[in-house]
Amino acid sequence: MHLRDVQEIAEETVRQPMVQAQKVQAQEVVEDVRLDGVVSFQAELPQPLQEAMAGFIETCPNWDQYRLIKAALAGFLVQNGVDSREITRLYVANMFRSDSLMQGF
Repeated sequence: MHLRDVQEIAEETVRQPMVQAQKVQAQEVVEDVRLDGVVSFQAELPQPLQEAMAGFIETCPNWDQYRLIKAALAGFLVQNGVDSREITRLYVANMFRSDSLMQGF
């Protein structure tokens, strides 16, 4: 499966009408700050969390689900004592990026 396919599947998941199931599946690609490696993972999200994420993305056009997940995960790790320059850089890059200035992130 190509990255474009994963992105299209994930975008459809965010945009498709809400289903009655309590959990939805979301796919995310997490990139290392240096882009040395890419790790894919799949997670089940409670429906209210997915709805909140979709609503946020709709109102904030500079954000997508990939950036949101990367910022949230990196922020959680930084706030809980993970002492890693790469994780801190990833957090800052996703929280405060300017698409015109931070090409490649």
